[in-house]
Amino acid sequence: MNPVAISESNILAIEDDPVLGAYLHEELQRDGFKVTWCKNGRDGLDIARQAHFDVVLMDILLPGLNGLEVLARLRESSSTPVIMMSALGAEADRISGFQRGADDYLPKPFSLAELKVRIEAILRRVALERRHQQVSGVQAGELQFDEQACDVCWGEQWAGLTLSEYRLLDILHRSDEEVLSKPFLYPQVLQRGYARHDRSLDMHVSQIRRKLKAIGYQEREVRTVWGKGYVLSAAEVS
Repeated sequence: MNPVAISESNILAIEDDPVLGAYLHEELQRDGFKVTWCKNGRDGLDIARQAHFDVVLMDILLPGLNGLEVLARLRESSSTPVIMMSALGAEADRISGFQRGADDYLPKPFSLAELKVRIEAILRRVALERRHQQVSGVQAGELQFDEQACDVCWGEQWAGLTLSEYRLLDILHRSDEEVLSKPFLYPQVLQRGYARHDRSLDMHVSQIRRKLKAIGYQEREVRTVWGKGYVLSAAEVS
């Protein structure tokens, strides 16, 4: 990880355990991160909404407002990467976190080395996505992808995508016209495994098509490749 990237990275740690919270605050700052630490879920949500953070570390069992509820409310307006930290080891708890928009899940107890590796992996991914968007965004005739807004713009019109719709369209956009299967897309977009009779992804595709058509974007479309998956490619001429 580039040391400059670390020194510019702001982390919000929402952890009510005074020992663990103080340890994270001290050790991550020693490694070059800028760390804000709070001990209450409601306060953490307010801080996350008011300032820019590159990564949020959050416990599930929090006073004031539990971590899953904080995550759900945060995802209404922000795509900031979130790593959930919890002693709860049940699969249902992990699934619930991913369904509400968590980017990673770290069970307690964990080592600082593992936490740092996961933070750095997320920072690298975000940096690569932003560089790609900066390059593609200046190309004439391209949709403008706004990661902060989790939406796309054509001309001066915004599509009004949901977070899941934005994730799906962005992944297809970055795949360079490669057909992506449903088993691959489900964990990437919806943070859950693919089930044969689950039509959630199909509904998101339908909504994306409708919203892109509504803003007049016709250069490319999300196409269904029967038996294989979806691809974002040049629109078929009727």
